[in-house]
Amino acid sequence: MTASIKTTAAPTTAAPATVRRAERLRLLIQPLVVLVLTAGVLVWAFQRTLTVTQQATISVSNIAHVTWQHVLISATVVVIVIAVAVPLGTLLTRPGYRRLAPIFIGIANIGAAAPAIGLIVLFYLATRTTGFWIGVLPIAFCSLLPVLRNTILGYQQVDDTLIDAGRGQGMSTLTVLRRIEFPLAVPYILAGLRTSLVLAVGTATLSFLVSAGGLGILIDTGYKLRDNVTLVVGAVLAVALALLVDWLGALAEQFLGPRGLK
Repeated sequence: MTASIKTTAAPTTAAPATVRRAERLRLLIQPLVVLVLTAGVLVWAFQRTLTVTQQATISVSNIAHVTWQHVLISATVVVIVIAVAVPLGTLLTRPGYRRLAPIFIGIANIGAAAPAIGLIVLFYLATRTTGFWIGVLPIAFCSLLPVLRNTILGYQQVDDTLIDAGRGQGMSTLTVLRRIEFPLAVPYILAGLRTSLVLAVGTATLSFLVSAGGLGILIDTGYKLRDNVTLVVGAVLAVALALLVDWLGALAEQFLGPRGLK
């Protein structure tokens, strides 16, 4: 019987170690994939004989410009999502406000379920304007749910005995939140943020529809002109940027969470 217990216990202890090794391996390989994709598509494009239109569209300066626009749109979306979802999720886990959680989760679900292109177009029709913020705000609404839901879940996973222990040591409610509840909820918040980051980068390719810029300009130009070179460059760079952002999110999960939970 002793032997059988050891045999069944081994997989449960080995599984987390295997997962950690796989995650470390992915953290090493993913940036290399991003580098290979980016360098490969640029070398492939610039070594070809380009038309005058292609030379203007996929020049180094234009690629750098639309990539910077894409990064700026995505970063602004993430800042808005953090500024809204984390405080709101914290508030909705406090006594007296928990009954409101289904309402706000339902609103965030609308943003996650609705097609991003539809929200962008509707926002344009409602405002009758175009530009950076007309592209950013609908994307932020689409990306809100993962951080809001994970913030609430993170606080719900905190053991009540830890909160009681903090109160027993004379901590105020705010101190318990700051020193116990929030640090323990951070891994869940970071996991939701990672999802929102990837959503923001992917959806930002549609921001060209309202003149907000981004890599979607290359994709749209290549499609309209039947220019496969420009189309491939825009699509591959968008994929590479999404993989890079996902990698940065994984690094944040790895190094910004509480040390005692690793």
